[in-house]
Amino acid sequence: MPVKKIFNIIIKRKQELELGFFGALASLALAIILRRIVAPLVRLFFVKEVEGIEHLPKQGPVIIASNHESYLDFICFWAVSPRSVQYLAAEVFYKSKFWRPLMFATGQIRVDRYSGDKQGKAKAKEHAYAILKNEGVLGIFPEGTRTRSGEMGKAFTGVTRFALEARAPILPVGMVGTFDIWPPHKRLPKLKRCKIRIAPPLHHHEHFDKEHTEELLRHLTDELMLVIAGLAGKEYKHHYKLDGNDKGKVVEGEIIKNESRK
Repeated sequence: MPVKKIFNIIIKRKQELELGFFGALASLALAIILRRIVAPLVRLFFVKEVEGIEHLPKQGPVIIASNHESYLDFICFWAVSPRSVQYLAAEVFYKSKFWRPLMFATGQIRVDRYSGDKQGKAKAKEHAYAILKNEGVLGIFPEGTRTRSGEMGKAFTGVTRFALEARAPILPVGMVGTFDIWPPHKRLPKLKRCKIRIAPPLHHHEHFDKEHTEELLRHLTDELMLVIAGLAGKEYKHHYKLDGNDKGKVVEGEIIKNESRK
C-alpha cells in the first residue's frame, strides 16, 4: 500500500475517532491484525453457517439491523462481512480496558445511552449519518441492548428513522444461538458456533417523501422486527396488530398477514 494512502487513512481515523496521530496509527495497526488474524479465528470457532450473505449490497449505503443477544452478535457479523461495518456501540465498551481499543480499531460509534449530554448524542447521530452519506455500512441493534432472557425486546424506531432520512436500505439479520454461547450474565463464551441468517434488503422508497410520523416509524420498525424474528427463529411480541385482531407472522423472512401465530 502506498505511503501516501496509509498516511491519508491515519489522518481520517485521527479525525473520526478524535485520536492523536500515534493513537490513530496504533488503532490502524490493531485493525489490520484484527481483520487478518482475529476475524478468521472468529469464523472458525464461533460461526457455523452464514445464510444469505449475498444479500449484502456490494456498494452503497446500507443499515445492518439484527436481534441482540450477546457480545458475539456484532463480533460475528463483523468477522463474516466482506464490507466494513460500523455499529452504534454502548458507552460501556469504552470504559473497558479490553473493549476500548477494539472499538477504536474497528471504528465503532460511541453512544452514551443514559447520559444527559445532548451534544454527545447529536455528534454520534451526525457520525452515523455521515457513514451512510459516504455510502458506508452502519450497524444498529434496534432493541438497544442485549436481551437478558433470550426473548426479543421492544425495538426503538431510530433504525427506521435513519433509513428514511438517509434513504438507505435496511438489511435484516437474524443471529441464532449467540445467547446460548455468550449470554450477558456470563464473563466468557462457550466454544460453540452460531448461525447467521440474512434476508434481502428492505427498501422504503415509497415513504422517503412522506412525513415521518411516529406511527409510520413504529409500523415500519415492527415489520422489520418481524422479519428479524423469523430469521432468528424467535417471536417478536411487541408488534402492532396488522389486521383486526390478527397478528402477523414471518415465514423465511417474509411477512404473512391475516394468520395468527400458533
